[in-house]
Amino acid sequence: MMKFKTTSGKGSHDSLEPLRTHFAKDAVIFGEGDLGLAMYVIESGEVEIRKVLGGEEKTLALLEKGDFFGEMCMLEDETPRSATAVALSDVDAVMIDQSAFTFILTHNPEIAIRMMRKLVLRLRQTTQMLEEAVGHEVELDESSITDGPRPAPNLSARLIELNTNMAFPLADSRETLIGRMDPVTGIHPDIDLTPVDTKRSISRRHARIRHDEDGSYNVVEDVGTMNGTYVNGNRLSTGRSHPIVPGDQVVFGTVQTRFEVDDAEEE
Repeated sequence: MMKFKTTSGKGSHDSLEPLRTHFAKDAVIFGEGDLGLAMYVIESGEVEIRKVLGGEEKTLALLEKGDFFGEMCMLEDETPRSATAVALSDVDAVMIDQSAFTFILTHNPEIAIRMMRKLVLRLRQTTQMLEEAVGHEVELDESSITDGPRPAPNLSARLIELNTNMAFPLADSRETLIGRMDPVTGIHPDIDLTPVDTKRSISRRHARIRHDEDGSYNVVEDVGTMNGTYVNGNRLSTGRSHPIVPGDQVVFGTVQTRFEVDDAEEE
């Protein structure tokens, strides 16, 4: 089996040399019941996850650039695949085996968080199927990492995307999560910039705008963000709060926005 390689140089941290692989359109990447030895992260193309249920093959998920699949074998040794993965188009992907998985978790904890969310979602889906089979409700422990009710929009504060002039209202809460929809977990941010992110530069949990009790606003870049967050041309440090005021230009990845607050809110 092909492996990831880790390299290090004098005065530098270990780095990961990714193992890239290609699948032609309609290729079966792995089949249900196959032995799981690696997971995959999609760099380009689309992958469909299918499973036989009640004698009929059904589509469970449609995945695209940035999504991962086959991760269960990272958590259990020599685990049979629970579903089939098929390339709907030509697919380029990074293959990750057990030896590389620990390295990745150490350097990108966002992957572990996304995996936990996906596992919680799977548990809920399995519970729903069980309830339908037995005909009554089954108890399921709640987890704080699942997506709760979304707050109402705050119509007095917004981000304006500069190319389209599209308005994205902040959430009517102390914190607004900005990013893009995650089809792996079904969880979405308060502001989903997918419609204007033509270059797919936004991380799923890219940044947060906090509305403090004194009325001020601050933006914080989340851990694991790949393409950066900028305020008036200045790159933010991950995890550090940066104040923003109406009229400031805030860039998430390659998406350029202007921060606006109505006069009544500013007072």
